[in-house]
Amino acid sequence: MITVIGVRFRSAGKIYYFDPAGLELKIGDKVLVETARGIEFGSCVIANRKVSEEDIVAPLKSVIRKADEEDVKKNDENKLKEKDAFEICITKILKHKLEMKLIDVEYTFDNNKVIFYFTAEGRVDFRDLVKDLASVFRTRIELRQIGVRDEAKMVGGLGPCGRPLCCSTFLGDFEPVSIRMAKEQNLSLNPAKISGICGRLMCCLNYEQKNYEEVRKKLPRVGSIVKTPYGEGEVFGNSVVKESVKVKMMLDDEEVIKDIPISEVVLVSGHYEDAVKDEEIKIEIENEEDREIIRELFKED
Repeated sequence: MITVIGVRFRSAGKIYYFDPAGLELKIGDKVLVETARGIEFGSCVIANRKVSEEDIVAPLKSVIRKADEEDVKKNDENKLKEKDAFEICITKILKHKLEMKLIDVEYTFDNNKVIFYFTAEGRVDFRDLVKDLASVFRTRIELRQIGVRDEAKMVGGLGPCGRPLCCSTFLGDFEPVSIRMAKEQNLSLNPAKISGICGRLMCCLNYEQKNYEEVRKKLPRVGSIVKTPYGEGEVFGNSVVKESVKVKMMLDDEEVIKDIPISEVVLVSGHYEDAVKDEEIKIEIENEEDREIIRELFKED
């Protein structure tokens, strides 16, 4: 086991482990740490704890020191400089007529590098732009192309649910999301219903997926024959959320449909729902534009 602390450099950013170098740090402490990019200013989000050496990426970088007032002041000054750098870069992009969208600017704590984050449809030849920016800032310049998910995380906004985006508030890492999850959760394969503002599948499809998978293993398919406390019948419908099935059966010479918890039914013949297979996923959308969007979502993992 090895002692580490967890540090974030951005709000809702990825958590990185560092060697506390003998310091006792608590959540909320500001620290200076050594990274591959140089000295960085971050916030402690995981206090000193023991973790297995298998859970870290060696070699582990060290905490230089707990940040003091001067360090905090310098970090605040860097944030102001980032705003100015953003405006300057926008002007330079327009000057060079580049098809790119600037998203964010970041100064390293020691000002040895300025990183410009942007999105673009394809590859962008920004060599002249880098030279132009280097002549202005007189330091190392890095232009980093990011995806639409990262753009949403950096910019923030409100999701379809009306709440601030998960990725910009608490999600440190993006988990794989697939179109199969939407189908297993009985959602309409309509881009407006299952896509976030980034245009990709909503991250929240992942939140209850394990529960859906477990319930589906015990959920008889429509058409299956099941035994219930009221007798045998045919599954007419089922619900993962309610964990129940609608069973069509004969009671007192009358055909009725009863809603019965899956804990009270036994499969006689047929199959359980289990995982959705690719061939079972059908795109039932008339709008051709929506069909193309769904096809793109199929490619996501």
